[in-house]
Parts: sequence; structure tokens; C-alpha cells
Amino acid sequence: MTTLHIEQLSVALPTGADRAHAVSGLSLSIEPGQTLCIVGESGSGKSVMATTVMGLLPKELHATQGRVLLNGESLLDASPQRLRDLRGKAMGMVFQEPMTALNPVMTCGEQIDELLREHTDWPREQRTQEIRRVLERVHIKDPERIMRSHPHQLSGGQRQRVVIAMAVILKPTLLICDEPTTALDVTTQKEILSLIAELQREQGSAVLFITHDMGVVADIANEVLVMHQGLCVESGPRDEVLLRPKADYTRMLLKAVPSMTPPPARPSPGGEPRLRATAVGKTYHSRDWMGRQHDTVALQHASLSLLGGETVGIVGESGSGKSTFARCLIRLIDPSDGQIHWGQDEVGQRPESQLRPLRHRVQVVFQDPNRSLNPRRTVGQSIVEGAMNFGASASQAQALAEQLIEQVRLPVESLKRYPSQFSGGQRQRIAIARALACKPEVLVADEAVSALDVSVQAQILELLRDIQRELGLGLLFITHDLRVAAQLCDRVIVMQHGQIVEQGFTSSLYAQPQHAYTQHLLACAPGGLAHVTH
Repeated sequence: MTTLHIEQLSVALPTGADRAHAVSGLSLSIEPGQTLCIVGESGSGKSVMATTVMGLLPKELHATQGRVLLNGESLLDASPQRLRDLRGKAMGMVFQEPMTALNPVMTCGEQIDELLREHTDWPREQRTQEIRRVLERVHIKDPERIMRSHPHQLSGGQRQRVVIAMAVILKPTLLICDEPTTALDVTTQKEILSLIAELQREQGSAVLFITHDMGVVADIANEVLVMHQGLCVESGPRDEVLLRPKADYTRMLLKAVPSMTPPPARPSPGGEPRLRATAVGKTYHSRDWMGRQHDTVALQHASLSLLGGETVGIVGESGSGKSTFARCLIRLIDPSDGQIHWGQDEVGQRPESQLRPLRHRVQVVFQDPNRSLNPRRTVGQSIVEGAMNFGASASQAQALAEQLIEQVRLPVESLKRYPSQFSGGQRQRIAIARALACKPEVLVADEAVSALDVSVQAQILELLRDIQRELGLGLLFITHDLRVAAQLCDRVIVMQHGQIVEQGFTSSLYAQPQHAYTQHLLACAPGGLAHVTH
């Protein structure tokens, strides 16, 4: 029997939206043991379709037509109680962001136990044994500690494994994965994808996998369905869709995927370094309840040099020390050792009062523009603020804001609007404009494109290249996406356990990685598209 069958499903949007339906006339089927990948940009209707299946649609959305059958049973006609019974037992869901899927005030063990109490009549001892078994099953090394831990005490990969454990513990016939690996580094991503495939083989579950990463699609899909603005524009077997796409939209998505083959090395721009670090280290000191001191070495002996017009990438897994290194370089945290120069000025040990006049030289674009832009201030107010903090008059700052908003390819009218009125890619352009308002010599991009669709990601990367050419900026690019690093960076620094293990020109490092860890990182990157797109 077909596990999931959707026939001509339409889900209406509220009055006043930019289109009538979030999903329009969608049909699909998934057989037991098969993986169907749904791909498309933000706003294509992927997640609305998935939440319709789970019975978790927001109140302002409702299905206006169609059928959704799970093992032959209609879900659109099911009562709220019946849907609660089916969730967990017949269908499970793995969400993109485990921190929002998990309750922050409950331990992970309590949250999984709550699911078992709701759907089984097992005694406590049997539930505890099953929780321990499923945590071991998702390759968590210390299940007892994880059961006692709250979500904030775990790494991103561990939290995602807990969410997967909750989704599969009752062996559902349908597993829905909504962007479960988007924010994870390549090694953790590969482990999570392997884990989902392993559980699928054991339990025979059908998997509905939602993603915008075409590399992941190439690695795991049996069938592919491409969505755009609520419509299915193309569907079929994986190789048919990826190798012989029929729709222009599918071809655009495939073309936007960065290649793992770097372009030839550019000649060095020369000149004095804009940013230089020598043997930088960071050690955190803490005391336990008995007053004994514990030292945690987060970074040691890290050095780099960044020229104007050059892009240097820092790559590595979560916890590798790349963000700690970057935060020391821009003095968001104080280094324990080493020297840091912004131009000719040594800033590693300067107090904040002496740093403030120099801060305009090094500016940052963070991963999530939602958290770096003030939702209560207009875009214009956010951009003007930085320029005025460093001496510009109100009229000069306003003229600069108008120039910068056009430079990041947005209309001048955008300055009067609020961040909530823009898409994720547009907000990231605004964050770049705000950083440029301080007229920096160095721009630090910390995972600045990791949460964006591939097509939007390609636009932002092209924008960064154009701005660098125009202004001669040094660009420090921190990322876990090796494809992006391959296309953007002149040189790459590879970090593991707080140390630089390898560095060099991107083209030579990717062609002949010397360190075993670099070889492992490159092997873990989704590679199934290499023969498809380039």
C-alpha cells in the first residue's frame, strides 16, 4: 500500500497575500522504503505541504481542496484527536531547527518520555529502556547524560539526533524531514543523512525530505518534486530530474549550486595586510562547585594575514574554533595570547575605550539578519546609525545610506521600510549595507549565506564579489559550506579542535589536501551533483 498519497491539494493563503494559495493543485505519492525529496526556494510551499500532512497548519491557513491519504486513511477528514494519535505512531517529523522543536525547560529524556506516555501504556522502566535504546540507535555516545541534559547543553548535531530519536521511536510508516541538515556542518550533515537512511532501511519507512540543497538531493533521493510558488513545476526519478531537467526553474536551481572545483588562483593583490594575527589563543577559565579551576582551550597558535582585495575562508566543523578565532580577530571576545593588527595598529590587548575609534575598520555580517537588525527601526535608521557613530553628519549619513542601498541592489524606497517587510536574502543585503556604512577596510562574513536558498545564496556571493572589487575590501569568510568556500575564497584555512591544521590557496588545497582532517571534510561534502551541474 502507498504510504502517503496527496491528490490535487490546495491550501489557501489569507486575504491580502501576494498570491491566493500557498499550495495549488499538488499531487504526489511515496511508497514504503522510498525517499521523495521536495525542493524549491523559500515561499515555494514545501513546508506548508508538510504541516498540512501533519495536521499542524496555522489557523489562518486551510486546505480548500484535495485529498491527503496516509496508509489509505484520509488526514483532512480526521479529528484533532485522531491526528494526535497518528503523530508519532504513524508519522513523525524532524524539524529544521531543533532548538525550537525542543522544550528548553525539560530534559531531553523527559521530552521523549512524554511522547511514550501519550502513545503507549508501557511502565516507566520499559519506557526508560526504550529511550536509552533509541538514543544509542541514533549514535549518541552517552545516552544517560543526554537524557539528563537540557537542549542548550548539547551541540547542534546532538540536538538534531534527539529530535530524530523522538520522530522514530514509535517506528512511524512516514518520516517527514523539513530541512534537517541546513545549519549543520558537512560531517554532521553526512552523519545525520546516513542515520536517516539507516533507520529507513530498518523500519521500512517512507521519507518525505524537504530541502533546498541540490547536493543532498543527489545523494539521497529516489524521486524528486520541484516546487515554485505553490505549484509542482517538475517531478520524476532523481537522475531524470537532475540530469535532464525539463523546467527552466529546475535548471536555474541546478545552475546556482556552487561547484566543488575552485577557479584558478588569482594573482595576489599585494600591499600591506589589512588584518593580521600572530599566534592568537583563547582559554576559558571556570571553577567547579569545590572551587577547583578548570581551563578550556578553545583556540591556540592561530595566525593569518588578510590583504585588501583578498578573500580568506575559515572552514571546519562546529566546535572547530573558527568562530572563536573570528571573534578574537574583531575583538568581540578578548584573546588570551597573541597579537592582532588592524592595519598598523595592534589591538589584541587594547581596552574597549581605545578600540572604539578603530572599530569602523572591521565590520561583521552575521548568519541571521533577523537577529542583527532591530525590528523596530527602519532600514534607513539602521544604516544611518553606523555612519553617524563614526563622525558623519545626518545629511552625509542619509546620502551614504541611499548610495549603499542601491549598491546592494535594493531600491532607495527600501530605506523607509522595516526588516520584517523583506525576504531573508533582502535582509542579508541590508545587513551588508549597514556594515559598509562604517567604511570598513575588512568585512567579516560569519556563515552569512548558510541559511539562504541556493539561488539567493548565489546572488549574495556575487554581490560580495562586486563590492570587494569596487571598494578593495579584505573579506574574511567563515563557513561550513565547502562549495561556497571553493568559489569565493582565494585562500582557505582549515581548523580542527581550536587549531589550524592546514591552509593554502583554495585551488591547490582542494586538489591535493595534505591533512587527514581536510581530506575527511572534502569527502563528506555532498558530491552527487558534480557530474550534473559542472
